[in-house]
Amino acid sequence: MISRVVFVPLCVTLLLAEPYVSELLTDRIEAKYGSFAKNRFALLNKIMDDARGQDELRQLEIINDFYNGVPYLSDEKNYKSKDYWATPLEFLGRDRGDCEDYVIAKYFALKFLGIDTNKLYFTYVRSRKFNAPHMVLTYFATPDSIPLVLDNFNYRIFPANERKDLLPVYNFNGDNLYIAQQAGYGEKVDRKQSFKQWDVLLHNIQRQKL
Repeated sequence: MISRVVFVPLCVTLLLAEPYVSELLTDRIEAKYGSFAKNRFALLNKIMDDARGQDELRQLEIINDFYNGVPYLSDEKNYKSKDYWATPLEFLGRDRGDCEDYVIAKYFALKFLGIDTNKLYFTYVRSRKFNAPHMVLTYFATPDSIPLVLDNFNYRIFPANERKDLLPVYNFNGDNLYIAQQAGYGEKVDRKQSFKQWDVLLHNIQRQKL
């Protein structure tokens, strides 16, 4: 039998090897936050490489575990702001953040790995345990399925119907805003005012704010 050699174009090879955080950006991170932060981003690049090609549930576990290793700190103490949505670069650079920051970082990492963002939602909930508003990332295998919950308080990933401590309020991603339900996205509502914070966040990500 004659074996067939397949040549992969150089541009494709480079695309496949593209790091999540470039070397140039890592140098900027080190200049602002120091060598500890640089090492954290180097580890993130390795984690992302390890996650490539894994099935989606395994990718959820890998990214959830990595970012849950970042210590929690309120926006008031971290940014002197009541409610600030940090870019993934700011979050990991400072190595501190609140619930929205975990969700944002996980969302964009999973998006980079190729998970369809129609499966990924920012979900506002009310924590019965802490009697306070909270945000988690939810993963819908299908539009009608019970989502999985990626949370920075409870590190294990559970279906939403097993998280009795969380009362869902609404889901949103870049395109849609829904009143949350235990199964499925929920009822679609108007997002016009929603989410100036989301728009500001996207602008900050595009300009690689550190």
